[in-house]
Amino acid sequence: MKILVVGAAGNIGQAVTQLLKAEGHQVIQVGRTRGDLLMDIRDPNSLQQGFNQLGKVDAIIAAMGDVAFKPFDQLDQADWQKGIQSKLLGQIQLVQVGSQFLNAGGSITLTSGIIADVPVKDGVSAATINGALEHFVAAVANELTHQQRINIVSPTVLTESYTAYRDYFAGFSTIDADILAKTYLRSVMGRENGRTLKAFSNAGAV
Repeated sequence: MKILVVGAAGNIGQAVTQLLKAEGHQVIQVGRTRGDLLMDIRDPNSLQQGFNQLGKVDAIIAAMGDVAFKPFDQLDQADWQKGIQSKLLGQIQLVQVGSQFLNAGGSITLTSGIIADVPVKDGVSAATINGALEHFVAAVANELTHQQRINIVSPTVLTESYTAYRDYFAGFSTIDADILAKTYLRSVMGRENGRTLKAFSNAGAV
């Protein structure tokens, strides 16, 4: 399969890319500043140009998105826009444009996070955006054509990132990136549609 991985340079993207290649798939690694193909998901024109260059694909995976961690009373418009433009609207635009270049029966996999389910310190913006993404996936799954599917992976904090985020996730179980990558593979190769695949520990996704 020809699979596009957006955010391939990140911890999740690297692990997903490695697993997909080990499974024999052709992976196109995408980023804003480095990768096989440069695209900025915040910019619909950049997405359109990138897909025009690439052509048809069998699957699209988004493994990126920035959000602000701040107390609610300190969040300003720039903080909200950071998450909205990158993680929320960026992934929605990726679906809008990318689905036009997705082969029949292909799949799209987005990324949210555990904060949609479990409140954490300074996590109001992240919770709002993650929750919105999960509702978007459940709704848009009913409107994709040509037997295309869409799911979203909701991971807990990565083991590889825990040191940087431990102030927000004290006491949380972590998940190794290579274990998490299997959930993205499940979304691509399986039959699930419109689902949030919750990967909250190394025990696997539900």
